[in-house]
Amino acid sequence: MHAGPDPARVGLQFLSVAYRVRQAVDQHMAAAGLSLSRTKTLRLLAERGTLHQAELAEALGQAPRSVTQALEALERLDLIARTTDPQDRRRKIVTPTGKGRAALTAGEQRLRQLFGSLDGRQLAALDRLLTTIDVATGSTD
Repeated sequence: MHAGPDPARVGLQFLSVAYRVRQAVDQHMAAAGLSLSRTKTLRLLAERGTLHQAELAEALGQAPRSVTQALEALERLDLIARTTDPQDRRRKIVTPTGKGRAALTAGEQRLRQLFGSLDGRQLAALDRLLTTIDVATGSTD
């Protein structure tokens, strides 16, 4: 017999909380012109700097065509700029714009508010737990 909390009950509670967090964050991100996938793209560019489009697709674990469509939308919103690589004119270089960096900051603000309510020890523990669950799902993020 399993001692302690029921994994199914905890899992349902997690899904319920995750849903509410996602709603709150999505509303905040939408106000900045972002979605979760757009935020992931901008975050990656902010962390790694300018990337070739193919490198970005690989880092995101997405098909190049899917990333091209997402980048076209980000470019229309002036959140990124794509330029031709001077060494290889077939390749595109992707860079966040000032507006893109500002949108990322605004979009992440709600996450910082929500998860900033945890102290450092709690945040580290949550990070470990989420990583364990992520690995169990077979995620490649």
